[in-house]
Amino acid sequence: MQATEEYMLPCLNKKLFGLDCLGCGMQRSVALIFQGEFVAAFNMYPAIYTLILLFGFIVINAFKNFKHGNKIILILAVLNAIIIITSFILKTFFN
Repeated sequence: MQATEEYMLPCLNKKLFGLDCLGCGMQRSVALIFQGEFVAAFNMYPAIYTLILLFGFIVINAFKNFKHGNKIILILAVLNAIIIITSFILKTFFN
């Protein structure tokens, strides 16, 4: 993963304030998925798979409008927000 790390964008929040942001770990998590490290990707950023599901459903719904597509997108977005905020709190205050 060292070769891909030199191309990753630095976290401005972490650089300026020394604290992780809500998205810290997402780039590394995606890199880990491409390397086949699925459990490590989840450990790095727990919302990665639900985010992939959300964006995948948004793309599919753009071409084939599902009857309850907007409700599904809203539920997935709220679920992602809960996972992201919960993991951020756990990582920041309990790690």
